[in-house]
Amino acid sequence: MHNPIEVKNLYHSYGKHVIYEDLNFSVEQGKIFGLLGKNGVGKTTLINILMGFLRPTSGSCLVLGEDSHNLSPETRRKVGLLHEGHLAYEFMTIAQAERYYSGYYHGWNRKWYYELIDMMSLSHDHKISKMSCGQRSQVVLGLILAQNPELMILDDYSMGLDAGYRRLFLDYLTEYVANGEKTVFVTSHIVQDLEKLVDDIIFIRKDGYLLQTSLIEFMDNFKQYRFKNSKGVKLPEQDDIIKNVEIIGNKVSVYAFESKEPVRKYLMKKNVEVANLEEVPMTLEDAFIGLMGKY
Repeated sequence: MHNPIEVKNLYHSYGKHVIYEDLNFSVEQGKIFGLLGKNGVGKTTLINILMGFLRPTSGSCLVLGEDSHNLSPETRRKVGLLHEGHLAYEFMTIAQAERYYSGYYHGWNRKWYYELIDMMSLSHDHKISKMSCGQRSQVVLGLILAQNPELMILDDYSMGLDAGYRRLFLDYLTEYVANGEKTVFVTSHIVQDLEKLVDDIIFIRKDGYLLQTSLIEFMDNFKQYRFKNSKGVKLPEQDDIIKNVEIIGNKVSVYAFESKEPVRKYLMKKNVEVANLEEVPMTLEDAFIGLMGKY
């Protein structure tokens, strides 16, 4: 069994602007894998490289066992791609779109398409051009799911979708990978959606910071601690212990992959007065901001 995605020693830049430097990670089969990072870190660039639309400066990417820049037509049929927004042939009707796309994919499952589409209570003769942005998004996601691909790559699936349909689509994704044979690689700006969805995550920052971990391990080990510091003592910047610091008035939050007592002792060694140090529970969105920063 091979990993559906393998990224090895990837380096890419636009002129002097380095996007990735020695990027290495793999995506296991049967998992839902989340790629998280703020705007401009290169999430869409990475998907372009994985699909062979962009050649990296150096390094390699394997997708379903093939070099990403030389994917065979047969392998491309095994990848369901949502790329930079939701695009569809808007002059078609709902039924015409399904018939058109079904001819390209051997494992086409029209049942999944119409299950999602029929929740909009629209005639199958309804033209896509007459739909709202959110409805067009539902059509595209239905088409991708109906492809029944081995690997699904979703670049921000949430565009225009209301909360209820997002939750519905995530339920379908969970069912889609349930047999352990299918894999999903997903990015999203709605981080809270991923908390109940992904198995593994990668965090990427503009400074090249990379963390790959399981969601459970990350949420168990990454901590937020809060205390008051009325003396205005300069706090340590990011280092091996403290991953981020936020100060609002005299309230200080520090984020670390350490338990409470080691953090207290570390701050005291740095001559930081720590009074009433307490751990603060976090959602995935809280932890994402704590690790990556607000700006």
